[in-house]
Amino acid sequence: MTGVQTCALPISPVSGGDDAPRIGVAIGDAPIDIAAAHARANDPRGGAQAAFTGTVRNATRGKEVVRLEYEAYEEMAVEELERIAAQAAADHDLLAVEIVHRTGVVLPGEASVVIVSTARHRPAALAATQWIIEQLKVSVPIWKREVYADGAVWVGRGS
Repeated sequence: MTGVQTCALPISPVSGGDDAPRIGVAIGDAPIDIAAAHARANDPRGGAQAAFTGTVRNATRGKEVVRLEYEAYEEMAVEELERIAAQAAADHDLLAVEIVHRTGVVLPGEASVVIVSTARHRPAALAATQWIIEQLKVSVPIWKREVYADGAVWVGRGS
């Protein structure tokens, strides 16, 4: 991805050793490789991998969506995504977390965000993934502009 910032942030496990979860985050303007995000979050100790893929709708509020335009304060966004991923990993005993968010122009049907959480068991992976997307929406400095056939509007965080 062009303009990507990634991080592998190990979290010290309570017991020590090599059990620290793998965390990766990326922000950039290239299309998201969803399969690659799943592969990076794969862990042989895991029994569950839960994912969320946010895609651009072709209509909202009764208007046809031509495209979305995402902007981010990338350095701060990466730091906040790392914080969210680390908190989710600690709270849900995750083995791995991947978060990828697009910037720039994203067309209807394309992925704008992908989150993958890997855990030993399904409830933890599902709960972590849902928590991550809700936190991302309210605290990560990423904004979107919805472009319609007859105009455009900036949509704030949390949308």
